[in-house]
Amino acid sequence: MAGSGELAKPTYNAKLYSGGRPSYPPQLFHFIASHTPSHLLAWDVGTGTGQAISSLAELYKNVVGTDISATQLECAPKLLNVKYIQTPQVLSVTDVEQMIAPESSIDLITVAQAMHWFDLTKFYEVVRWALKKPNGIIAAWCYTTPLVNEEVDAVFWPFYKGFSGPGWEETTRAVDDKYRSIHFPFEPVDGLADTGPFEFKNEKVMSLEDYFAYIRSWSAYNAAKEKGVEMLPDEQVERFKHAWMNDGKNEKVVKFPVYLRMGKVGDSK
Repeated sequence: MAGSGELAKPTYNAKLYSGGRPSYPPQLFHFIASHTPSHLLAWDVGTGTGQAISSLAELYKNVVGTDISATQLECAPKLLNVKYIQTPQVLSVTDVEQMIAPESSIDLITVAQAMHWFDLTKFYEVVRWALKKPNGIIAAWCYTTPLVNEEVDAVFWPFYKGFSGPGWEETTRAVDDKYRSIHFPFEPVDGLADTGPFEFKNEKVMSLEDYFAYIRSWSAYNAAKEKGVEMLPDEQVERFKHAWMNDGKNEKVVKFPVYLRMGKVGDSK
């Protein structure tokens, strides 16, 4: 867990994860910040290698990024207004007060591509305690599977659906349905009719090796690897290569649609 009653969020090869995963579009952060009345302190929970940190640091005076993995934190961007904290697997309200911030002092809590791993009951206890009342905001988002082109996607989908691993089916279901079904007991922020999901467009130029790096950063892939099982064997690699190079170009624009749930603490439980 990267910081507050989360459910055994998996750890990864930090450099592989950082290089293989997409960043997030600026429009996402500007949308969130436009609904945050104050911009003094943001807490990025499960920050990993800090894909969200640089954008948050441009919009908030101070940012705290937490994760259970010291190795991942070492790969995160080092910025003057950002503090990184390695946390234990379970973080209580007392831990948050001692390590991160006092009660009702945080303007924004963000969770990027990680909340589907959390013990949400415990996490939300900390969220309600830490966010400013009444206008502190929680913003959690995920990106769904990559969209390349008809040929590559036709190879990808049977491969993706055939994956397995600890927690893989449950957590990927939450992502595949764009966080619609994830428990999110918060009220819409002022000016919005609901808590989402709100969709944002995200693109990344990737080579075939970048694409493989993304796949190899999956939790299920790494869990299988630790057991001696290669879920991207040579024959599967060749299928991807044939589809990828069908147009003769190694670099492609890959789309990762992003879906945001955002709300504020209210009377709902």
